[in-house]
Amino acid sequence: MIFWQHLLHKLQDGQKVYVLTVIENIGSSPGRKGFKMLVAQDEFIFGSIGGGVMEFSLVAEAQRLLLEKNPATFIKKQIHKGHIKNGSGMICSGEQTVAFHCLDFSHISVIQNILACLQNGEKGTLCLRSDSFSFSNKCLDKQFDYQIESESDWFFEEYLGFRETLYIVGGGHVGVAVSELLVKLGFYIVVFDNRKDLNTLENNNFAHQKIVIDYTQIQDYVHKGNGSYVAIMTNTYIDDKLILSKLIKNKYAFIGVLGSTAKLKTMWEVLCKEGVAQEELDNVFAPIGLSIKSETPEEIAVSIAAQIIQVKNMGRR
Repeated sequence: MIFWQHLLHKLQDGQKVYVLTVIENIGSSPGRKGFKMLVAQDEFIFGSIGGGVMEFSLVAEAQRLLLEKNPATFIKKQIHKGHIKNGSGMICSGEQTVAFHCLDFSHISVIQNILACLQNGEKGTLCLRSDSFSFSNKCLDKQFDYQIESESDWFFEEYLGFRETLYIVGGGHVGVAVSELLVKLGFYIVVFDNRKDLNTLENNNFAHQKIVIDYTQIQDYVHKGNGSYVAIMTNTYIDDKLILSKLIKNKYAFIGVLGSTAKLKTMWEVLCKEGVAQEELDNVFAPIGLSIKSETPEEIAVSIAAQIIQVKNMGRR
């Protein structure tokens, strides 16, 4: 979202801005599909298309083109095999194709629509072609779709919006730290607590939604499905157990509980006596987070984020 905010500010300032987008990558390319950079007339640069001498060279080319009266839209293949035709100067053996689009004030509404989509938790598709840079309400069934027939005949579509939602139940210090980290990783963040006027909840500026609820109704607020991730971290054992008992029979991509091994062992014993199946308990990540001896809220957030990303990208391990 920060990328689009920077882009909008530059366009509203009356500048022309080159947006560089990786539309194809093969092998060990440092830039992956969807990587983006903006290069503005005032020499402001933000984002990355893979780094290194390749990125430096393409940024310099964009800066030179911005000095021209009518900067062109084009694609450029970079082959990372040293000094060969279309070579990037890198030796990592991959390839990537980068699209150059020069945007100006006429594209302000497009960027505003993208930002509104992201801010409202909605979804849409960025559509790039040799003659256009647009955004639509079309929803892809995958992250990217593209085809390159020639330098003038190609398209690239990218699904924008939050595919995954992280529901954090408990608005304390750890919840704030997890919100800050996971929002940067592209998750839509919803934080719940049952305490009114909780300062850590009120001051959580990273979450998209902050809701004070009755925990007995938690199942009405958490959407089921593979796009939902749940992190339970309330301030009491009783509330943790209540929430888990309300959610454990539902299907989520991830559900975990913060707490000591001793506390969770007791919780599991009680839940088993109450009729919760061991198979259901085995699907819960508890204690939540990878074991890295984390102590501070920020360290705990790193361990939780790493585990969630592991599940998202690799499945349950």
